[in-house]
Amino acid sequence: MGSAFKESAIDKVLTLELQKIGLRVEDQKRIDIKYNGEKVGTYVPDKIINGTILLELKRKSFLTKQDRHNFWNYLRGSPYKLGLLVNFGDDKLEIKRVVYDKVRRIQRKSAF
Repeated sequence: MGSAFKESAIDKVLTLELQKIGLRVEDQKRIDIKYNGEKVGTYVPDKIINGTILLELKRKSFLTKQDRHNFWNYLRGSPYKLGLLVNFGDDKLEIKRVVYDKVRRIQRKSAF
């Protein structure tokens, strides 16, 4: 479909295509965000794939440092430790694979 369509249309088509290849897709699943074991908010990611991968979609000219930082925090506060930040930008598809673990938590500032 490319970048000519709104994020909502791309989101729906992506769900269909992922399901077509046999992946389990949960759209707009509400996730409790916890800090030191206490719920401090709710995050609604675009998709959860096979119960393990958090998928966040964007439709922007380019991903910003703030986009990547926010996504890192979503992973940090959720039970999911692997995520894909996908931007269907104007010129190209941009995919950032992010793994949240203790080593990367310490090195986060240098990772981005």
